[in-house]
Amino acid sequence: QVQLVESGGGSVQPGGSLTLSCGVSGFRSEYNPIGWFRQAPGKEREGVACISGGDDSTNYADSAKGRFTVLRDNANGVYLQMNSLKPEDTAVYYCALDVVRWRQCRLLTNEYEYWGQGTQVTVSS
Repeated sequence: QVQLVESGGGSVQPGGSLTLSCGVSGFRSEYNPIGWFRQAPGKEREGVACISGGDDSTNYADSAKGRFTVLRDNANGVYLQMNSLKPEDTAVYYCALDVVRWRQCRLLTNEYEYWGQGTQVTVSS
């Protein structure tokens, strides 16, 4: 059974930092794209960052560029480092697995078959 589990969410002040973790079990994912998405209340789920299968190239939403970094640690999973957080970053953050190996990642929800349960990130003073 494939499972993704996010952790590391919490509450921070504007300008603060958080690192989210995504652990994958039941699937050997080191050559698969992993994406990070978020959903704020009343809004659609949107892509934030992703890391490709094989070459670990990355792709970021404009809102994340220069502030967020996605990394893969094959032993422990995928991470999303978030710096200079803003109130508009407040959302539930999800990681997701694309089962197609070696594919270049894209921030499209329909390319990811497995999803975690999400972790809340709240940025507020």
